[in-house]
Amino acid sequence: MRLRMDIFSIKNIIIYFVVVNFLSILMFFIDKKKAEKNLWRISEKALILVSILGGSVGALIGMYTFRHKTKKLKFTVGIPVILILQIVLIIYLNTIGK
Repeated sequence: MRLRMDIFSIKNIIIYFVVVNFLSILMFFIDKKKAEKNLWRISEKALILVSILGGSVGALIGMYTFRHKTKKLKFTVGIPVILILQIVLIIYLNTIGK
């Protein structure tokens, strides 16, 4: 089966990034509230994964808005590194396409 290329339209890519970043912010909010109440938590692996999948901006917003995971090196350094790598990848993909 051949993949339709129109799923990679700019509109769909923007929608994807908006949704995944909103999800990332929401996950940090939920995890913070659960931490405050000593309840079951969202795993750090899941929080990092959503960042890798494109939610790194949302993760940074969630981290500093809700003051959550800001003392953990893997988040304070890791999330910005993921964001920088994603920006470099986007620039690279944009230049090879021309």
